Amino acid sequence: MHRYRSHTCGELRDSHIGETVRLSGWVHRIRDHGGVLFIDLRDHYGLTQVVADPDSPAFKDAETLHAEWVIKVDGKVRRRPAGTENPDLPTGAVEVYIDSIEVLGPAAELPMPVFGDQEYPEEIRLKYRFLDLRRERLHQNIIKRGQIIDSIRRRMKDQGFFEFQTPILTASSPEGARDFLVPSRLHPGKFYALPQAPQQFKQLTMIAGFDRYFQIAPCFRDEDARADRSPGEFYQLDVEMSFVTQDDVFAAIEPVMRGTFEEFANGKPVTQTFPLIPYRDALRKYGTDKPDLRNPIEMQDVSEAFRGSGFKIFANILAASPKHEVWAIPAPGGGNRAFADRMNSWAQGEGQPGLGYIFWREGEEGGAGPLAKNIGPERTRQIADQLGLGVGDACFFVAGEPATFVKFAGPARTKVGEELGLIQKDKFEFCWIVDFPMFEWSEEEKKIDFSHNPFSMPNIEPEKFLALDPNDKDTLLSLKAIQYDIVCNGIELSSGAIRNHRPDVMKKAFAIAGYPEDVLEQKFGGMLRALSYGAPPHGGIAPGIDRIVMLLCGEENLREVVLFPMNQRAEDLLMGAPSEVTAKQLRELHIRVVKPE
Repeated sequence: MHRYRSHTCGELRDSHIGETVRLSGWVHRIRDHGGVLFIDLRDHYGLTQVVADPDSPAFKDAETLHAEWVIKVDGKVRRRPAGTENPDLPTGAVEVYIDSIEVLGPAAELPMPVFGDQEYPEEIRLKYRFLDLRRERLHQNIIKRGQIIDSIRRRMKDQGFFEFQTPILTASSPEGARDFLVPSRLHPGKFYALPQAPQQFKQLTMIAGFDRYFQIAPCFRDEDARADRSPGEFYQLDVEMSFVTQDDVFAAIEPVMRGTFEEFANGKPVTQTFPLIPYRDALRKYGTDKPDLRNPIEMQDVSEAFRGSGFKIFANILAASPKHEVWAIPAPGGGNRAFADRMNSWAQGEGQPGLGYIFWREGEEGGAGPLAKNIGPERTRQIADQLGLGVGDACFFVAGEPATFVKFAGPARTKVGEELGLIQKDKFEFCWIVDFPMFEWSEEEKKIDFSHNPFSMPNIEPEKFLALDPNDKDTLLSLKAIQYDIVCNGIELSSGAIRNHRPDVMKKAFAIAGYPEDVLEQKFGGMLRALSYGAPPHGGIAPGIDRIVMLLCGEENLREVVLFPMNQRAEDLLMGAPSEVTAKQLRELHIRVVKPE
């Protein structure tokens, strides 16, 4: 028999009854029932109940055991007594009567228990992450993470994508988030950078003549932590394709996302055909370019119902500028004053003066509330008809310049959906956000600048773009780029684009944004040179692995699906990173530390 085990702790079934077996694992839980010790023995594969009574030669040893000790037991498999079976366990029909116990690794007093799923302070969980990872929910999350990555990798290869590995030590990028820098010992005063993404490398791979690239790529960004973004490092499904349009990218990625989610969604519905929502429509309907389509609420412009009306606050706002509008946030089922007042109080807590509302109730002409009285029943009916609202419903309003109030309108839509229970939680709703603006007006610098990704292709013919007047502000601000995001349940999984593969178009785009050619050459000379030697039209995308796993595990924080995460201050409490280094190491790297005063 093997030194440590003949079977795993998740393997024994009825068919093993009568066999002598050897198991090794952790003592998960000990229960003393009238002098009979029941021990749940756990390993990576599952849990088996092992039993010692006073007649067992191992009873005295069993009495010395404590939680999380690592032990080896020998014994005979037997059927559990009638009524004590555990149908929730694959091994729940049997138990092992112990003949001998060997302690392989005793455990000190635990700083946190492994049994159960109670919450513990993050500092303790991360410092003792190896214990945290023994807990069932987290352990299963990490296993599922590996299975999801395997599924994605298989689906990519089935579509003809080839897996590449790109450098980890590279050059610092002048754009994007802060780089993590690595000092060079051989080149004093010079630094490598860890890649924020393999963006330039994957484009160079296309220019080098390869066709379909993918990589489960580690990315490094020195930025603050968020619930949906790990500090320091994260992984993405990095993809690039040659000779493709936007639709080709969608056709490649959509089946991978849909198939992976269906495989791990536990029966929850997954969007079959991802709708394409223009960026401008997403802001107007949902107040965000990351809409949660599980929430059925769609906002609408109801400016005409208030223009010149008796509600002077909104009427004056509309008269003050042609850019000003009034948007309605419908609230089906919210037609009572208590809910309206609650939303108004929430808005004030968000720093707003309030949240105007109308609600409709039985036997009342028009609607109820201060706004309804000021604008009259005809305009109130106009709003109800436009939004499809009636008795028992309500509506909230925001007014001003949409570019400003949209940051409040989006969360208000979400709040209404949550409060009224309208959000269908048990489904995965995908969409593509498309037609992002190429340029935007920088009020601070009083000039046109790039709106999102400066290396995207404009969504017009290259010759038409090259012929544009750089002083025609209105035309330039109406330009769209071939950029797209993939969004699921209100979480942005990825941004992507068809790349600007023509040096003349790139130079023109940067010139419009106020970057002269010498600056472009200085910052992106390598990419510019590569594009000048025959670059194919190419594009790609990079869905975030951590966010995909977070959604499929039903978690709200990435730290629940990452093996060894950092805390919010980008500290690894388990390994003690970042840490100070010796004077000798600093001398070898030609570095002197200057600490802040």
